[in-house]
Amino acid sequence: MSDTIPEELARGLRFLPEADEEERTAFLAAARDHWKDDAAGLDRLPPAERLAWTLVRQGRLDEAVALQHFQRSHPGGFHVRGLRRTRAVFPEVGQIPLNGRKDLPVHSKLTALEWQPDGKLRVRGWAYVANVPMAQQPKLPRFGLLWRKGSRRRTPFTVRAVRMPEATAASKQALHCYDWSGFEFVLDPEKLPGSGRPGVWQLGLILPGPGGPHGVRPVKNVVGSGGHTQVRHVSDGRRLVAGFDSKGRLQITLDAVPAEISGHRKDGSVLELTVRRHGTGVTALQIGDHHYPVAEDGTARVPLARLHEVETPYGKTHDWHCHLLLADGGKRRATVSADFAAGSYDLPGGREIALTTDGPGLLKMHDRARQPVVDSLSWTAEGALVLEGEFGGPGEGARLVLRHGGQHEEKHLPLEYDSATRRFRASVQPLETATYDPDVTLPLRKGRWYFAIRAAGVTTHRKDVPVKLRADMVGRLPLEHEASGRSFRVERRYFDRIYLDVESPLGEDERGAYRQHLLRTEFTERHKKLPLRDAVFYNSFGGKQFSDSPRAIHEELVRRGVEVEHLWSVADGQVALPEGVTPLEWHSKEWYEALARSRYVVTNVGLGDWFTKREGQTVVQTWHGTPLKKIGADLLGTPKANRAYIASLPHRFRQFDITVSPNAFTTPVMKRAFCAEGEVLEAGYPRNDLFHSPERAAIATRVRKVLGIPADKKVVLYAPTWRDDQRHGGQRFKLDLKVDLAAAERELGDDHVFLFRKHPKILDAIPGAGEGFVFDVSGYPDIAELYLIADVLITDYSSVLFDFAHSGRPMLFFTYDLEHYRDTLRGFYFDFTERAPGPLIKTSEELVAAIRDIDAVAEAHKDRYADFVRDFCEPSDGLATARVVDRMLELGRR
Repeated sequence: MSDTIPEELARGLRFLPEADEEERTAFLAAARDHWKDDAAGLDRLPPAERLAWTLVRQGRLDEAVALQHFQRSHPGGFHVRGLRRTRAVFPEVGQIPLNGRKDLPVHSKLTALEWQPDGKLRVRGWAYVANVPMAQQPKLPRFGLLWRKGSRRRTPFTVRAVRMPEATAASKQALHCYDWSGFEFVLDPEKLPGSGRPGVWQLGLILPGPGGPHGVRPVKNVVGSGGHTQVRHVSDGRRLVAGFDSKGRLQITLDAVPAEISGHRKDGSVLELTVRRHGTGVTALQIGDHHYPVAEDGTARVPLARLHEVETPYGKTHDWHCHLLLADGGKRRATVSADFAAGSYDLPGGREIALTTDGPGLLKMHDRARQPVVDSLSWTAEGALVLEGEFGGPGEGARLVLRHGGQHEEKHLPLEYDSATRRFRASVQPLETATYDPDVTLPLRKGRWYFAIRAAGVTTHRKDVPVKLRADMVGRLPLEHEASGRSFRVERRYFDRIYLDVESPLGEDERGAYRQHLLRTEFTERHKKLPLRDAVFYNSFGGKQFSDSPRAIHEELVRRGVEVEHLWSVADGQVALPEGVTPLEWHSKEWYEALARSRYVVTNVGLGDWFTKREGQTVVQTWHGTPLKKIGADLLGTPKANRAYIASLPHRFRQFDITVSPNAFTTPVMKRAFCAEGEVLEAGYPRNDLFHSPERAAIATRVRKVLGIPADKKVVLYAPTWRDDQRHGGQRFKLDLKVDLAAAERELGDDHVFLFRKHPKILDAIPGAGEGFVFDVSGYPDIAELYLIADVLITDYSSVLFDFAHSGRPMLFFTYDLEHYRDTLRGFYFDFTERAPGPLIKTSEELVAAIRDIDAVAEAHKDRYADFVRDFCEPSDGLATARVVDRMLELGRR
């Protein structure tokens, strides 16, 4: 929405479909008043907004509502009609003229950029005009234009069309297919116009489309060869640089350098640099504020002490820029020769001076923590990625850490290190990474996994040292491997920082919003016409776990011997399932087919407003918590209210034959907040039957063994919720850690362990985890099993408190931000300060003291605890699952 439109007015348009008559009247008046003096301002808006406000000004609110519905499904999307006089068409709404290129921007991305052995430059990528589909191989030829910077002469070159479905997936929209927007071309530097003298050549692609040809300069990627400058040494002192301008657009530079750095060595306390001259113009090197003469033999001597800027081992990297000083008084950045070999030399205090290069071939000098540099990288026949290289240490007892670039999840692997040779070796099995259970392995989740080494005794990623690739080896990437239907690729970022890219298990025809839209509509509708399968489709937290009430229902059906298929949603292969349960990759074809054809569907979260159950299906919504914080329609009138989501609740909950309520308090809240018009079965949560299971002691023993908790240690379980105002971005939240874990270990470490269960939305590693006192159990499959071993629960405003109350064990509430959370972030359904079944604690010191004196604390709160159990934990007889399954099967026999 344009920033010239007041926020309240923009919000009025956004939620116009949900507005009542009075609100629409007020909105219409405000909109007309806003636009009466700025009608020309409409032309500055994107087409959809321009049409929306035009309809509003004309009082055509029904059409404006229809447009908002369309935009919710296809933000910024429309169909383009007309070859010369183009217009944006919005189905069942109307159309509006387009304002030339401004309304039809071109999006592009380079995916590969490499100098070939024959000296030619190969370029691959994709480019498309927004909202102009490219689903078929183009009939018209494509071409590009090449020109010397500052010249008007344009030289055409041929461009080959390439199918690239990743362009459609990357577009993040569901309306158009851009599969054939891929391009590839090869440039011969000898044919560059005026190639005999140094200069810069720029290039662009010409895309045919509505309104005439559209030009675009291909834009760099952020990773891989398409995101890095590539240098080719032509002859002594002459270099071809395929790089990017300040806006990331591809260009080619022919550079003539007066000298290059060709070597280096350590001579006692001096760093000797070798300068290969291509003439007589270089007199000295400038590094920082100091000048170092270049001798007749081409050497320059630099005292290492002058390059030692940072004293602390893990201090920030200090970059030294090296310049060539010229006889005519000029200077330029020093570059390296084609045969330059990267290396490093130890500095005091665990530092090193590293000499390497980058994409443009500049000499890079870093005063940095000693870093591992890979010089051997390979996939074995068994599917292991083996990394070997040099590392100045400390390496004894160190670990290789794989850290996920998006989720911040970590995997710790053993590192072989030989201090005598300063060599390291590590092996990564991406299909078989360890879990809490030593008998169970899982594949790495999709995304980028960055490599680092963590020294022995270090408990935080802030002291990790990144694993780099030796500069002369970057051209060997990507290093690819495929196994078990998954694709893995070693790639790079920031020139030499390597990572393992794990692709999604979804197929090419399942990835991205466009393909998902087709699966939800055409594919699903076709399969709804096929006969129902005697199967149960399970979904626990969006395919993230084998847990919760869906697990309890599955186990009850198995115990009864009900003859059905058991189909379990699994996101990204990250769930281990018991024998007899078939995994369905989240949002795969098999997943959609099972959801369309299973006789029973059991879920503990929403399925999306696109889902409509078919005749003969029985859908059970178990939900996943007693609400302390306000939810759904009860948020109306607050800044947290999403009126579009709230308006969709009646449809969403009509798809559920049963909505399970855990207690009498929650039943009316569900009916009101979720607009649940169907049956709300007050059966209790099936997941809480575990507290009454005759096997609970055996399960607790197994869990303690799997986690490695000593028999003589008491267990503290900390399970906080997230903070809406502590975000990394989107739905990714920061770890708002207020517990002094080091102090807690000093006071409690002799006889306690501290289990930390982050909310799934919270990223960031837990400091100190894995060192004996703090256990990160965020990825443990089912929190219900952790309740069984916990002697005390610490939480804040999380609904875990209602479940743990079934145990009768003490709870502490670390509510350091109670007033802010309650009054600013979220509202509560009741006075938590009056009804909490344990003390509300403000400081870490008070929290540790309460744990140490937990018996007295529990005694002081036993009456409130009993009242809480009476109000929120009934029914609690171990029969909730049986009640739900009885009703589910009864409805299924209709």
